[in-house]
Amino acid sequence: MSLQDDRLAVVIMAAGKGTRMNNPSMAKVMYEINGRPLVEWVVDLARRLQASRTVVVVGWRKESVIAHLARVSPSAVCVTQDPQLGTGHAVMQAEPVLQGFTGDVLVLSGDVPLLTEQTTRELIASHREKRVAATVLTAIPEDATGYGRVLRDREGNVTAIVEHKDATEEQRKVREINSGIYAFQAANLFEGLHEITPNNAQKEYYLTDVFEVFWRRKMSVAAVTARDPVEIGGINTPEQLEEARRLLAGRES
Repeated sequence: MSLQDDRLAVVIMAAGKGTRMNNPSMAKVMYEINGRPLVEWVVDLARRLQASRTVVVVGWRKESVIAHLARVSPSAVCVTQDPQLGTGHAVMQAEPVLQGFTGDVLVLSGDVPLLTEQTTRELIASHREKRVAATVLTAIPEDATGYGRVLRDREGNVTAIVEHKDATEEQRKVREINSGIYAFQAANLFEGLHEITPNNAQKEYYLTDVFEVFWRRKMSVAAVTARDPVEIGGINTPEQLEEARRLLAGRES
């Protein structure tokens, strides 16, 4: 009897350069906590979720990431994002590997070692129970400055995700933020990705633009809030890496 969840695939975005980590010769997701690269923590989470397929999107210094995952998680499939044209473009690279898959796709970042199995399972369970096109993992930090705000209607459905720089004064009072972690129905995800365009200053394909496609089609987007906002924190600086080490040590003690 298979212990796998045949209705679940995980896509991990791990192509980034990590400019602020101050070491251009190293992939950001290869920085270590307790002897394990960041990406390994996230791939291990996919394993504990019993995902039937795990796709890791690699890019910058990809050889080191591919070689490490071949040793520790040979069932994970690595796909290359080159050039790197945004989060939506990253997930597009997983489509060929997931051809014919009809379940749910959990999209994670390769630099979130603090994300827990419990929170992720709550996200997946809620997504399946509500039968929505997508579910966003959100958080409510003490200070939401700089984060995309999640706007909801009276029923609790997500109606918009507004980047901090684009938000009105009223919208900036909202403390609920987008984590960049999502659950999608596979068909909706890839159909939506086919419709997004890089019409922005960065000329990139943003994964969040998929939600605009859903809303135009009157499809629902739900949200689940992480119990602890530290779980959704990505690692972008050496200071954040040290803080994650400290928090993980606290969990294990």
